[in-house]
Amino acid sequence: MKAISHHAALIYVMVVVSASDGNMSEGELRTIGHIVRTLPAFRGFDEHRLISVSQECASILQESDGLDAVLGLIKGAVPDELRETAYWLALEVALADTQVMIEEIRIVELLRRTLDIDRLTAAALERAAEARYRGA
Repeated sequence: MKAISHHAALIYVMVVVSASDGNMSEGELRTIGHIVRTLPAFRGFDEHRLISVSQECASILQESDGLDAVLGLIKGAVPDELRETAYWLALEVALADTQVMIEEIRIVELLRRTLDIDRLTAAALERAAEARYRGA
């Protein structure tokens, strides 16, 4: 399998979380689009490629061992300085529709291990993400 850019890897992170429960919700899709348009990690990425990159990821996920392949691509393409950002993206998408499914939790944990995020850092990022979505 060919290598992917760090932009594509970050999109794969978001797609794999969104698709994990079998339903890519409107809230998740809006969140992904907003992140790609506004996050500095996507500077230089042509946002018009978002759909095609997302479809590439979805296509790989449909193959046997597709999840392992996607995780391998992510691991190989996310530079050290963006590992925590990638984990945060996974959390953002999981929380986007305010109903976190068990499948999303499982994928987020797989991503934490794939990205080699220690538990203390993960807990801090999780707490911050939860605070962001907490209602009054």
